[in-house]
Amino acid sequence: MNDSSPARPAPVVLDVWCELQCPDCRGALADLRALRARYGDRLELRLRHFPLEKHKHAFAAAQAAEEAAEQGGAWPYIEAVLGRVEELDRGGEAFLVEIAGELGLDAEEFDTALIDGRHILIVDADQAEGKAIGITGTPTYVIGGERLDGGKSQDGLRERIEEITDRLLAEQA
Repeated sequence: MNDSSPARPAPVVLDVWCELQCPDCRGALADLRALRARYGDRLELRLRHFPLEKHKHAFAAAQAAEEAAEQGGAWPYIEAVLGRVEELDRGGEAFLVEIAGELGLDAEEFDTALIDGRHILIVDADQAEGKAIGITGTPTYVIGGERLDGGKSQDGLRERIEEITDRLLAEQA
């Protein structure tokens, strides 16, 4: 069967190097929401894990985000955890499981995933790749081969991401 409808161009990919216990990443949520609203499926936001040693629950939170993705609830979970960083500081893994239940995800499976470590390799690979490309803090964005560091300031970053995205989308047209 011949489908003559034009092929949809691939979405522009924005890698968001993030740590779910990071207050600066929480501050970036509004920009990420605005980008998703503006571009829809033309911009693929990919969470990349970069847990920092100074946050003791960051590695577990990264694994929990992977379990949320496996259960089809990645971004709602990520936003819920980032929105309540202080509770993560206090509650640790129990809080991560609690959030899963609040969102209607399989909390028992989250608990099991955190115990058996099934997502450790994904988190380790992201962190190693981040280090290899020079990431030192979060949030950091990579789009169109350009790295934008948001750990020092978010000022102007969304506008810069929009400029790059618009350029890349125009090049596809």
